[in-house]
Amino acid sequence: MSSKEKTTPQQDAYKELQEKHEIKRPILKNCIKAFLVGGIFCLVGQAISYFYIYFFNFTEQTAGSPTTATMVFLALLMTGFGFYDRIGQFGGAGSAVPVTGFGNAVISAAIEHRTEGFVLGVGSNMFKLAGSVILFGVFSAFVVALIKTIYQMIGG
Repeated sequence: MSSKEKTTPQQDAYKELQEKHEIKRPILKNCIKAFLVGGIFCLVGQAISYFYIYFFNFTEQTAGSPTTATMVFLALLMTGFGFYDRIGQFGGAGSAVPVTGFGNAVISAAIEHRTEGFVLGVGSNMFKLAGSVILFGVFSAFVVALIKTIYQMIGG
């Protein structure tokens, strides 16, 4: 309520009671846990990237695609076995690192609707969230490639 509005004594008493019983959220603790979980995900991703560079002779630029695919696959496995939910409950927003969060979103929808069948359940619901992400990525790549092509044709 704004300071100009008058409140009744009952409203004031209720507000005091509400503030007294409100659960205080440990914001700093939650931020630290999110930072650690997100950092661990990124550390694992960097280790996988170095694995591809060292053992398969990828360069830093070319190791990105297999690293991303591996991280999505690991997120799919963790979600399927129920580990990702526990990590998400502990780490909060830290578990939503884009690559693993994307994998979790895809497989969660598929698992949730598996009783409806493979086509109407899994297939159609799997890409509710992921479909828009994939569409945006493909469309953005097209626009960037078009701009680059026009720029090169002009002689830039």
